[in-house]
Amino acid sequence: LPHIPKPRNAMAKRQLELRQSLWPEVPDEWLWSRHTHDGFTSLPKGMPLILSIMDDMSKGQPVSSTYLELWCRTFDENFVTLSKPRDMAFHAGFDGQRAERTWRARLDILAKLNFIALKEGSSGPASYALIYDPYRVIKWHIENKTPGVRQDKYNALLERAAEIKEHSLSPPAAPPVRAAPCCWNWPRPARQTGNFLTGNFLDREGRA
Repeated sequence: LPHIPKPRNAMAKRQLELRQSLWPEVPDEWLWSRHTHDGFTSLPKGMPLILSIMDDMSKGQPVSSTYLELWCRTFDENFVTLSKPRDMAFHAGFDGQRAERTWRARLDILAKLNFIALKEGSSGPASYALIYDPYRVIKWHIENKTPGVRQDKYNALLERAAEIKEHSLSPPAAPPVRAAPCCWNWPRPARQTGNFLTGNFLDREGRA
């Protein structure tokens, strides 16, 4: 059987030691690990809260299971071919005669909320999907005051993002101040009063 490598950093080692002391009887083969299994994808650690926020925005028609189904079918290219709508609808939790219709309706909601983009093709109007960065999409909705976005959950997402060092929600970096040209006989500037940090040295496009 494939072997799970030992953790390298101190925190991971402590976590492993604690887990083994709490459940000493559980063998590794009963635990899922990306080191020993195929069929996994990269997932933002803020995803549970992201899914909750998008459900708040969808006006009583939850889209989180649809979004998660899309995410689990993509790789690093953030692109999904929607050629199996019945299968994908079932995996997202929709069954019965209205399963595919409900699936497509949830795709339309995600597209209207800008979490995904859809393109037509051989499977109809929704044949291909592009998944945008959900952090940036939620930040855009906050900035545009989209109804349904709860401020308390966004604040919690900000805190979580800082904790996991996710920079999509960070404010844009200030443009660099253009340095004065170098000159050997450049005169010293006169002593100025006031606060340099509040000076308006750049226009909106970052030009001095």
